[in-house]
Amino acid sequence: MASSRRVLITGAAGFIGFHLCRRLLCDGWKVVGLDSMNEYYDVNLKRARLDRLQEFPHFQFEHVDLVDWDRISALFASVDPEIVVNLAAQAGVRYSLANPHAYGESNLRGFLNVLEGCRHASVRHLVYASSSSIYGGSTRMPFSERDSADHPLSLYAASKKANELMAHTYSHLLGLPTTGLRFFTVYGPWGRPDMALFIFTKAILAGEPINVFNHGNMQRDFTYIDDIVEGVVRVMQQPARPNTQWSSAAPDPATSSAPFRIHNIGGNSPVELNRLIEVLEDALGRKANRNHMPLQPGDVLATCADVSSLEKATGFRPTIPVEIGVPRFVQWYREFYQV
Repeated sequence: MASSRRVLITGAAGFIGFHLCRRLLCDGWKVVGLDSMNEYYDVNLKRARLDRLQEFPHFQFEHVDLVDWDRISALFASVDPEIVVNLAAQAGVRYSLANPHAYGESNLRGFLNVLEGCRHASVRHLVYASSSSIYGGSTRMPFSERDSADHPLSLYAASKKANELMAHTYSHLLGLPTTGLRFFTVYGPWGRPDMALFIFTKAILAGEPINVFNHGNMQRDFTYIDDIVEGVVRVMQQPARPNTQWSSAAPDPATSSAPFRIHNIGGNSPVELNRLIEVLEDALGRKANRNHMPLQPGDVLATCADVSSLEKATGFRPTIPVEIGVPRFVQWYREFYQV
């Protein structure tokens, strides 16, 4: 029964972490949520998410930074989780240009602490957030987990690729089942204020111009938060297993002879940025004043997820289009900020 199962979720006050915690709590899981509550973006938004989670009797919150090994090891020992979902990370592609050390601390050292915690607690399955950004400048569409992803264009992307490599060593040496999930441009209610949809909504409602990079000629595989959560919930209950057909002569990057897996979670239906803005304008009932800008360093022109691996493993593929997801975000934004 799910009600007897214990899951530890890092980044619980974050966008995806909040939604995942709430879904699992509604399903009867016992959830321990961990978050450092850093100030990368508005802490009040994180607190508001936590307030809603703390209404559930089976939710326990721990204000801990992943880099604090003493507290992390003690937490793993006391919680003894069956499953761990690591969503805590220093996010953002562009921020890595200004504050690179934050990525080394949170995404590398912090992730190592998670791996060690799982090792000592004999965790049954570690699921962790990777990112579509690791595909870098590849123009081979759709992005497949079985393609090479060795040319990231940002330190953030490099740190996520490093997480996958680190996880594989623990799967190989210690038999720890690990599954990495490459998320594709997640959006929806309670989203991050540094994401384009949030920034655009705030500016349009304030009558301010929006910066549209590469003149809007970029495509993103926008993925609604409910689709992301459904994918995570299904994956976490299916611990990674060794691929008995794996060959060192022709290695598959997405699987291994160890209990290691990589899956994309994306909409599999890229949307041009200009189209997203049109849908947002319709939802807001206002037109945007567009300030066209060149492509930014670290940005890629297009993303598109091959989700056949996810669908084969779980029977699920994301289905919610921006025409449904964007109005839901706008409704939440107006209610939350009373605008």
